[in-house]
Amino acid sequence: MIKIRTDLALEAREIIEESEDSSQIPGVKTVNKQLEDCIVTKVDVLDEQGSQIMNKGIGTYVTLESKLMKYDDDESREQMIKYLVDELKEIFGPQEHKKTLIIGLGNWNITSDALGPKSVSKTLVTRHIFKNYNKDYDDDFSEVSALSPGVMGITGLETSETVKAIVDTIKPDRVIAIDALASRKMERVNATIQISTAGISPGGGVGNKRKALNKDYLGVDVIAIGVPTVVDAATLTSDVLDLAINNLMGQSDEGSSFYGMLQKLQEEEKYQLIRDSLDPYDKNLIVTPKDIDETIENLSIIISEGLNRSLHPGRTS
Repeated sequence: MIKIRTDLALEAREIIEESEDSSQIPGVKTVNKQLEDCIVTKVDVLDEQGSQIMNKGIGTYVTLESKLMKYDDDESREQMIKYLVDELKEIFGPQEHKKTLIIGLGNWNITSDALGPKSVSKTLVTRHIFKNYNKDYDDDFSEVSALSPGVMGITGLETSETVKAIVDTIKPDRVIAIDALASRKMERVNATIQISTAGISPGGGVGNKRKALNKDYLGVDVIAIGVPTVVDAATLTSDVLDLAINNLMGQSDEGSSFYGMLQKLQEEEKYQLIRDSLDPYDKNLIVTPKDIDETIENLSIIISEGLNRSLHPGRTS
């Protein structure tokens, strides 16, 4: 089976439903919520059966889809932050003065992979203040620390080992990991936020998976926040081919042999055909929009401010 590259549980569910021609996946529950200009989809992977079918860890995956993320203006940004805060607060539950470690995953030298480090640079960190004043509690702020550990190609260290060492030292109540993801559809690139309680595998978006950051490994709750910033060339070409096929089918007679041939061309066969054509020439590239610099800056503001307002009771705007 050809695995179309995606980090989104929403898309993993879509792929399975398309291949099985069924909306019922054992061990998986999905709930949709339509807001004014944002679609919120909650996918719960309930058990091992659902985990194996979806190839996702057991947990909750909340996806926010909105074109507001692509607009670089204060009004759109503020509305998206409010949507994100609502979902984060529900995921976090009662704060109870929890200590939080925020990890910005990714390579700060590559723009499309710099979402984590950029977001961390804008988060409100307070652990040093709590330590300096010997405080365990504050009405307006919670104890937050943050780090961008870099990638193995820069540091020579496994990201998971670095994070594990920090967790063992400062003993936070939870870890929030921010990372750039990959999508199967160009329309979701830079227009989707996924929040997951199942942890994350650094580098997974570009097929370079490392040891997962999850509760089993770190010993504390791990919440992953990600935005798909890239799509692989084979997936993008497949989308374009779908449009071409639909157009050709619309101009063909339903009873013709040509129409039947197009109808039988399955998703996996299309993807395999494209991969076979691209791979020998080393052209199975990772694609990102041309305005990625401005987009990552905007996304990092949305995510960091969403976290600041969710984690600190006194921070409302």
